[in-house]
Amino acid sequence: MSGLDAAMDGGRRMLGRAVRLILSCLALAVAQPALAGAPDQWITLENACHATGATPAPGHDATLPTRFSCHGELRDYQRASLWLKVNAQTLAQAGPTPVLMVHSSRFDALHVGFFYRDGTADWQEVARGAYGANWRLGGQIAFVPPQRDAALVGVVLRFDRVASAPMLRMRLIDGGQAQIQATAMASMIGAMLMLLALGAVYNFGLAFAVRRQFPAWQGAWATCMVAWGAMWSQFHLFFFPGLAGVVSAQICTALSCLATLLATYSLLTAIDPGHVPRWLGRTTRVVALATALLGVPLSLMRSGPLEFWANALGFLVLLLLVLAGSCLITAWRRGSSAARAFVGAWAVPMLALGLSSVVDFSHAVWGGGSQMLVLAASAWQTVWLSVAATRRFMGMRIERDRALVAEAAAQEQARRDPLTGLRNRRGFTDAITPLLDRVTQAPDAVLDDSQGVALLLLDVDRFKAINDAHGHDAGDVVLVTLARRLARWDGAMCVTARLGGEEFALLATGMGRFAALQLAESVRTGLGDCDHSPFFGRGQVTVSVGVAMARPGDDFAALYRTADAALYAAKHQGRNRVVIAPDVIYPEGDDAAMPIRIGISD
Repeated sequence: MSGLDAAMDGGRRMLGRAVRLILSCLALAVAQPALAGAPDQWITLENACHATGATPAPGHDATLPTRFSCHGELRDYQRASLWLKVNAQTLAQAGPTPVLMVHSSRFDALHVGFFYRDGTADWQEVARGAYGANWRLGGQIAFVPPQRDAALVGVVLRFDRVASAPMLRMRLIDGGQAQIQATAMASMIGAMLMLLALGAVYNFGLAFAVRRQFPAWQGAWATCMVAWGAMWSQFHLFFFPGLAGVVSAQICTALSCLATLLATYSLLTAIDPGHVPRWLGRTTRVVALATALLGVPLSLMRSGPLEFWANALGFLVLLLLVLAGSCLITAWRRGSSAARAFVGAWAVPMLALGLSSVVDFSHAVWGGGSQMLVLAASAWQTVWLSVAATRRFMGMRIERDRALVAEAAAQEQARRDPLTGLRNRRGFTDAITPLLDRVTQAPDAVLDDSQGVALLLLDVDRFKAINDAHGHDAGDVVLVTLARRLARWDGAMCVTARLGGEEFALLATGMGRFAALQLAESVRTGLGDCDHSPFFGRGQVTVSVGVAMARPGDDFAALYRTADAALYAAKHQGRNRVVIAPDVIYPEGDDAAMPIRIGISD
């Protein structure tokens, strides 16, 4: 699980950056009134006069309408040109050097005329795919009137094929504050986008490490929000200036609807299965899918009842919020740990989306209030979910580690003799199998002394007599004492075990017949020197040893039979001795069926 460890470390670093970024954004938001200076003058359909006319052919200047209407409803402007004239009172309140900021971009072209008291006029224009130097971060288009000796007395705007007049947002701001606001807006947007991008990378890494759906959906949602934020703020125009205008606005609409679908699936996959009623989960998924699908035609519409469909989308979003909130509350009440851990993350964006659907925040934060509210809520959700997911998966890792330790301990205990602490038969065979494979995997090889493998079987002499004379407790003490002495040979080259009863085993590698014989003699002598007092004195317990050298093609069963025959020969020849099995086939006959004795008895 090294991938999970790396993900956790990355998450902690990301969270440290996140805290600093959020604090910076909060500082900028708190400082907004001080930065704003004079209040912005918003241009609306109520305080501006309007007119409509045919859109001039390319290369031809439009004639300024002779009559503007300051009352009445706008009609037939979506496929024509919409003229707006700023009234004198709004212009006078904007200060001597106003800058026009436009926050809408669903139009083919925008022409702005600045009129001066001396009768001169200056026209500036932008078109989709060609904003030039007029675009600003925060989804704004800036028009700066040139400085003249004459005073500015009028501002006229001409929108060609604007999608929706009620959705237009424009304001006049004092020129001295424009640069300060632009810098502050860029800092806040950059901080939020970077935080979301870090959250996306972290969650994708977490999904890969833990193989869970929730962080994958969360990473996809964060990626979608990064794309949406870059499109709305026009940050992408640094790299793709040709996307300025309608295309970016359409992509933003589609991304916002897709983000609701991804967020819903992130929420539902985060909650433990079974804690949400099936009908509620299905209904939530259906509404989320309907919201995403509605975003497709809404993003492609250039004319028609945009406000109606926008209101329908807002209704679906509110319904989805109610359903998602019901899922969280139901899961919480049913004891879902994920719902309790993640409710703080989802509550803020749900509240932000709900408020933005019923309250107009478009005039806040220098014209980007609704979008900045969504970005801030998304950043909050990213931080909270990252912290909660880190803690949850860290807890899972701790539980897993404990389970692995307990499992390893249980497996080790199952491979150990409870009386002596040496390996039992199962543990012995597991430990020596890799050592024997060096021989058995090459049946035709000729093994030299450095490759030799020897199995020593040891049996306590006259152990039944010890039990009969001194009791089984004394017999157990003898076995424990011999096991402790035998364990001294256990290491990288030797594996020791108690195979059962009074029988022990030792498998040694990297030695030939002579070295194996010397090792067996050393083990026999060492065990014979054990002190078994106060039961029956020192040196009263001996062992017999049978030795077998592994041959190509031998497995443990074959090697054991050979060593057991050698051990039987040691017992038959008087005990307290070492017998090593020869490499030749035993001659036939009852007495000749025993290995030759090579060891030296005491």
